[in-house]
Formats: sequence, C-alpha cells, structure tokens
Amino acid sequence: MRLVSVQKCFSFVFQKDSKIGSIMAQSSGSNTGKKLIRIDVSSDSVCPWCFVGKRNLDKAIAQSKDQFDSVNTYTDIGACVMHIILTYSCSLQIKWHPFFLDPSAPKEGVSKREYYEKKFGSRTQVLLAQITEIFRNVGLEYDMSGLTGNTLDSHRLIYFAGKQGLDKQHALVEELYLGYFTQGKYIGDREFLLESARKVGVEGAAEFLENPNKGVKEVNEDLQKYSANISGVPNYVINGKQQLSGGQPPEVFLRAFHVAAK
Repeated sequence: MRLVSVQKCFSFVFQKDSKIGSIMAQSSGSNTGKKLIRIDVSSDSVCPWCFVGKRNLDKAIAQSKDQFDSVNTYTDIGACVMHIILTYSCSLQIKWHPFFLDPSAPKEGVSKREYYEKKFGSRTQVLLAQITEIFRNVGLEYDMSGLTGNTLDSHRLIYFAGKQGLDKQHALVEELYLGYFTQGKYIGDREFLLESARKVGVEGAAEFLENPNKGVKEVNEDLQKYSANISGVPNYVINGKQQLSGGQPPEVFLRAFHVAAK
C-alpha cells in the first residue's frame, strides 16, 4: 500500500489481483421521470481520504442548492434510492461500494499507531501530520487512538443498510467514519457497528451481523463489479463515464454534476 497524489488530492493505494474482472457502474432510470446522475463510490471504512472525499461531496450537494436554485431531498424506500432533485430535471443517486486497503488486516484489531508505524515506517509522522491538517480543513479533528483492523463487517453492514434505503446507507457511512476517525472507535467492534446502525435507523442489524456469512457473497460481488479495476480509494464513477479519484474538493464534484446533467 502506498500513498499517492491525484490532482492535489489524496488516496490510499492497494495493489489488487489484476485477474479480477470489472464492470463499471451503469446508469439506471428512476421512477421520478428525471434524468439520473448516479455516483458510485468505492471506499474503505478505514481510509481517511474517503472520509474527506465524502465531506466534500456532501458540501458540493449543499452548495448545489444555490447553483441549481433548489434541492429537495426525499427517500423512496421501495426503490432503495436517495435522490437530490436538481432544477433542470435531474436527480442524483449515491451508492457506496466496498474496497479493502488491507484484506489481511486482523479481525481482532491492532493499535492504529503501531499499524501505521509498521506500514509506513519513517514516513508515519509526516503522513499523520498531513491527515490531521486535511481533516481540520473539513472541520474534523483526527484521533489516532484506538484500534484498526479488518473492515469486512463494516462493509457487510453498509450493504445491509443500502437494502433499506440509500439515504440510510449514506448516513451510516458518515457515522462509521466519525466514530473511527474522530472518536477512537474500532471499525470491527460489534457494539460500535450496531450503535451506528441504530443512529441512522437501520433495522435488524444485530441479527444480520450475528451470522458471519450474511452479506459476504454480496460484498465480494460488489467488490468485483465496482472496484476490480481501481488501485486506490476513494473512487467515484458518475453515470458510468466520469471517474474521479482521491479526496476531491467540492468544486470538482459540482463541475461533474453539470457535465452529467447536460
């Protein structure tokens, strides 16, 4: 795993098996009759740049209230869709997909600081200072306390939340990032996962996570479909055409919205 810069933004990179096939996100219609702008986001729950990217994406959506005159949010639970309605007959849909920065990370968890020092060696302090500064730029305080480890259960839960509505999925991703990066929570801790699910209204999470096999097949299928041809996260694919990498600033997302809406 290495750290790279993409257009002055950042992403973690993990070299993956090139034999895995990939299918880019495909546009799909909605029952609103509006033109759909779909954003497929590949991320990992322990990727700091993914959290930064999400905050900037959310900021771009908020800023679009001014640029598009009005934005109305509603949820169609039956269709499992979160829409942001833009004034020129467009709707925006966000869906989160799994990526594993370190598939071999231990499930029991290890010290974040020790993990970073082992992974990045002499570059650790510079990296942590960089992350801390980037987080402060988006109004967050980075917390290095606590454990890090395997993220499979978090991706299972994100998948499960998406079955109940992409608004819940989006909110859950925020809660997981907040806990892990700013409160020292362990991403593999069952109580933390269930607490996050309760906060955003995901029902049945305890029963779902209790069975270690539930959601694994779907997570792996999603991984192969959306993340096989990428080497770093966050990664955004808009309507299966535009691709953005790294913690992009809000104005980049806004430009992408305009291009997709034409």
